[in-house]
Amino acid sequence: MRRKLFYNLVGLMLLSGMLAACADKPKSGRTDTYSSGAISFASDESFSPIIDEEVQVFESIYRDAKLTPIYTNEYDAIKMLMNDSLQLVIASRNFTKNELENLKSRNYLPVAIPLAYDGLSLIINRENKDSCISVKNIKRVLSGEAKKWSDIVPGSSRGEILVVFDNSKSSTVSFCVDSILDGKLINSPNIVATNTSKEVIDYVEKTPNAIGIIGSNWLNDKRDTTNTTFKKNITVMSVSRFDSATAMNSWKPYQAYLLDGRYPLVRTIYALLNDPINGLPWGFAHFIEQPKGQLIIFKSGLLPVRGDITIRSVNVGDD
Repeated sequence: MRRKLFYNLVGLMLLSGMLAACADKPKSGRTDTYSSGAISFASDESFSPIIDEEVQVFESIYRDAKLTPIYTNEYDAIKMLMNDSLQLVIASRNFTKNELENLKSRNYLPVAIPLAYDGLSLIINRENKDSCISVKNIKRVLSGEAKKWSDIVPGSSRGEILVVFDNSKSSTVSFCVDSILDGKLINSPNIVATNTSKEVIDYVEKTPNAIGIIGSNWLNDKRDTTNTTFKKNITVMSVSRFDSATAMNSWKPYQAYLLDGRYPLVRTIYALLNDPINGLPWGFAHFIEQPKGQLIIFKSGLLPVRGDITIRSVNVGDD
């Protein structure tokens, strides 16, 4: 009798253990945790220099974690998130109202975490000395109203303006449509779409009449630890909020001018999460918003959301 009772107790213990193990395993079959496992996530290609460094540092700290970034355009990245193909996207916008309603209707709890501020940059060929432009004239170029350089710079003989984007579905295109053209489609007759931000820089370097539009994190000269110089093979335009752009009222996308609001073309970079088990996607997104991750953003030339940054004016005069 005692032996039978013993075997019954052992059987119940084994059964309860099996049930507990099944209960702990997510329905998705995922086994990643906050700091371990293997996942893929998507990011707009324009943020790849920063994301590559964030991944490298994260994996050096959490040796049991393996992150595989998928660099694509913003449209396709968010589409993968909405289709449950992955749980994390790095993008330059928040969820839309329809996206939030869609996910919540499926009992998800989507979260958007702001990570950094990026200056959308306009670049031109080094031979082009017309390096100041107003937001008004940017709008005129994108809408097709201004087709030649002489339309925005009287007397210019540079010919037609060629506008170059990194991708037809990229975050830079979305920003231009939403924030510069107030939702209207780009209507310039001379649009060129490459595949990557690097290709935009290469195209502008070889094309005297081109304007390239890319994220500012692609422009920093890595030899300069102060983030005050840009790549030497192209010129970064200064942008003005005023109708007439001059050297005195136009600003480049330096961190200080993103912070104090003088540079007008600023966008927020978000981590868009749809991770029901709060696993590795959550861990990596929170790492980027914490001090080590924010320091990487700062060194890239972007403005960290949580950075404790103070700007001091220094007066230099004769003794």
